[in-house]
Amino acid sequence: MKLPDSVKDPLIDTHAHLGMAQFELDRDEVVARAAEASLVAIINVGFEPPDWEGTMALSRRYPMVHPAIGIHPNSSDQANPQTLGELAERCVAAGEGPDALRVVALGETGLDFYRDYVPRDVQRAAFRAQLDLARQLDLPVIIHNRDAHADVLEVLRRDGAGTRGVMHSFDGDLDFAMDCIELGYLISLAGPVSFRNASDKHVIARSVPLEHLLVETDCPFLTPEPFRGRRNEPQYVQFTARAIARERNIEEAEVRRATTMNACSLFGLRPSFEY
Repeated sequence: MKLPDSVKDPLIDTHAHLGMAQFELDRDEVVARAAEASLVAIINVGFEPPDWEGTMALSRRYPMVHPAIGIHPNSSDQANPQTLGELAERCVAAGEGPDALRVVALGETGLDFYRDYVPRDVQRAAFRAQLDLARQLDLPVIIHNRDAHADVLEVLRRDGAGTRGVMHSFDGDLDFAMDCIELGYLISLAGPVSFRNASDKHVIARSVPLEHLLVETDCPFLTPEPFRGRRNEPQYVQFTARAIARERNIEEAEVRRATTMNACSLFGLRPSFEY
């Protein structure tokens, strides 16, 4: 895949939560600022059943915003035959009809052993169920992992065959990153890679092959420098790309174009340019 020279430094935020209350007062302006910052797409994630309809509605309102829906590990006690059936139906129905939206990914799902809001066996069961659903629907998976590296790998090795996706807001060492890549998953970096003391993230930024990297905000969280401490928003993903370029000693434009191509390939995006 090759982006045309007429498209200058495109960028995709591969993980945002635009439905959250932090954006209620200025959502139109947030999306407009993203477009002005050369973003060509935003993956907006609805992470529990009550969020799904709102996630789809935002994509109907903003053409550059693409929906992903799933059940977060901290909400995995909501995963049951009824909600999983609804998740499958929404993913399929979204692709029907002349004005249909296309759900571009399933998630975020995964494991969170830091919060431990939900028993770990319940998290694992919900994770496995969503991997199976993603395989049936041929959708990429957005994986949340916090303090559960070994368990995530175990589930992917046992139950993830035939799936692909992204390790969102990657938090692990290089060995873990390469294990994930071997299993068919890309590595997505967020704002913390811009922090001066984030040496673990700097290693990932320098060492993971560019063809396996994505960038994201995870907004409204994880705001990069120089806006750390404020609400995050999609336009700030440019500072994550800039930090990766700095660590790799390459031009920021190279990071922008590579991660944009990677995102288009993974999520099957056709944003407002030809490629």
